[in-house]
Amino acid sequence: MRADLIHALQRLDFTEYEAKVYLALVEQSPLTGYGVARLSGVPRSKVYEVLEGLIARGAVLASHGDPTKYGPLPPQELIAFRRAEAEASIRAAEVGLARFASSSANRGVIWDISGREEILQRVREVVGRSQRRVLLQLWAADAPVLQAAVAAVAERGIEVTVVAYGDPGYPFARVFLHEPGAEQITREYGGRWVILSVDDAEIVAGIVSLGDDSRAAWSRHPALVMPITEQIKHDLYIAELLRTHRQELETSFGPGLVRLRERFGPRTDGAADISG
Repeated sequence: MRADLIHALQRLDFTEYEAKVYLALVEQSPLTGYGVARLSGVPRSKVYEVLEGLIARGAVLASHGDPTKYGPLPPQELIAFRRAEAEASIRAAEVGLARFASSSANRGVIWDISGREEILQRVREVVGRSQRRVLLQLWAADAPVLQAAVAAVAERGIEVTVVAYGDPGYPFARVFLHEPGAEQITREYGGRWVILSVDDAEIVAGIVSLGDDSRAAWSRHPALVMPITEQIKHDLYIAELLRTHRQELETSFGPGLVRLRERFGPRTDGAADISG
């Protein structure tokens, strides 16, 4: 039994001598240094050094008198203390690994994702690790499959802003309806896309209306994150300008800024080639 306990304490970062000293004090205390050495089997030449180490770590308490006597931190307190230490170490490792995963070693890769379900699952995963802000552009037709993931981060207090082609039914987010709407954009481009930027640090962007042939990019590469994030923000700027100055803008550029779209929009010989 004592051997098993010694091994258990060693797994809690005790040396063999430290484990023997602690168990001796749990069995009988208070003890002098001589008594600890006698009961634990630790040589007298080593026992005071071991005791001082255990005192420094909070596992042993000392009553300084003549002579000094020693007692153990109660086992339940020791275990609670070590559990808190372990949990703190795990949290630190979790944060450190997450930062490392987002470091320059991983920022230079652009991953290709194939298939609608795979793309939407990656969107949910990236949304789920947001810490500050979610910028999302999507069609109302695709909003339901992402709603739970986006609502969950909004409940954590993350700022969620959506540019939507049709009403997504997201009461937990700031929603800006894109103009022109879903039908016209779908006619012009022949498909639907999702564009996501999280914390200005990670993006997913691609076509999601082609079933298994849908394709998207996922990356933390700054050369892709920056323009994708700015694309979403650009549409937000336009939506806000229309909200505030619609009459003046539409006088100059037509309803929904149609004349700008005619000037800078997709080619006129058919829909843009995103339909496969």
